[in-house]
Amino acid sequence: MELLAPAGGLEQLEYALHFGADAVYLGGERFGLRARACNFTDDELAHAVGLVHDAGKCVHVTLNSLMHEGDLEPLRSFIVFLADLGVDAVIVSDMAAVRLVRELAPTIDIHISTQASCANHLAALQWYELGARRIVLARELSLSEIAAIRARIPRDLELEVFVNGAMCMAYSGRCLISTYLTGRDANRGNCTQPCRWNYVLEEEKRPGEYFPVEEDRHGTYIMNSKDLMMLEHLDDLEAAGVDSIKIEGRVKGAYYIATVVNAYRHVLDGADPRDYLPEMEAVSHRPYHTGFFYGPAEQEVGESVYTQTHDWVAVVDSCVPVDSQEAAWSVDVIQRNRFFDGDELEVLSPGKPVRKVIVHDLRTDLGQTCEVANRALAVYGFTCEHELGPRDILRRKREDARVKG
Repeated sequence: MELLAPAGGLEQLEYALHFGADAVYLGGERFGLRARACNFTDDELAHAVGLVHDAGKCVHVTLNSLMHEGDLEPLRSFIVFLADLGVDAVIVSDMAAVRLVRELAPTIDIHISTQASCANHLAALQWYELGARRIVLARELSLSEIAAIRARIPRDLELEVFVNGAMCMAYSGRCLISTYLTGRDANRGNCTQPCRWNYVLEEEKRPGEYFPVEEDRHGTYIMNSKDLMMLEHLDDLEAAGVDSIKIEGRVKGAYYIATVVNAYRHVLDGADPRDYLPEMEAVSHRPYHTGFFYGPAEQEVGESVYTQTHDWVAVVDSCVPVDSQEAAWSVDVIQRNRFFDGDELEVLSPGKPVRKVIVHDLRTDLGQTCEVANRALAVYGFTCEHELGPRDILRRKREDARVKG
């Protein structure tokens, strides 16, 4: 199966490729459903497409917001621009976008967004007849339903599913609550995630007097959802006929992308998923579950808490042997979070198991010894016992896994 990773910005894209994604999906400054992501200007898109294609990978661009009448002319121009760049696919949900891509950019593959809520084989066939080459299935389907769809559609119509990341309490993300409460339209990329908020009851004649809607001592999160994680079940997805597995997270940072892509890459390449379950705890997440794949999802959680066992402290810039015996290595890193001389750090490297190193002889970029690396994005050096590679990630275990409530 293809491993498809999100890229909310250039740094995330670089780490997705570095840690083994087969393809990336990203958005421009308009028409996508992640307005809070960094996204890409036209010049940045051109650069990104070049990077992806130079790596021999594919790039999919999101055009999956609902299109209003005033969007159509700018959309035409953007589609022509994407065709000139040579993007591999666009992800769409609005029929107008499908029509314009077919008319203006027949060389670009059309992928139907999960936002279109495709949940049966007849809907998939209709999209296929309209030119689609891949369906990103509705998130609410079970494995048996996916297998039934696969058996009834052409082999060259690919199926893609989300396997990791945030879940929405609304059907395939088609929610109006954000618009109603804040005026920010979830179907146009501006969801404020009111499903994550804590709610209370106020009686009309008692303003300012709040009554709990009983759930637990932490508050009432009546629409809260867990995070999806299918790392242990990739064989089941493949058996059901899934062609591409998709990681959610265009508003996530590079550390999250690198860690999650690395774990899924290893398991797809044959590693025991149990060896990589700790990796899923190393990034910020809510409690995990398997979504709807094995039946109705038990999505609610009693508290809006994120946990994370590790912090990203540095990225490797260069590494050279200290002596001809290569028993020790001199490493230069770019600091991301504070770490100390003597710290035990974990190393994420593509294609390798997680390793541990001890920081020895910590020094500044001027060669001065120091006890702590505490200047963000500054270069520090130290000596360790392993050879490390550029863009390898160094992280340190947290004392408290709780991130926020």
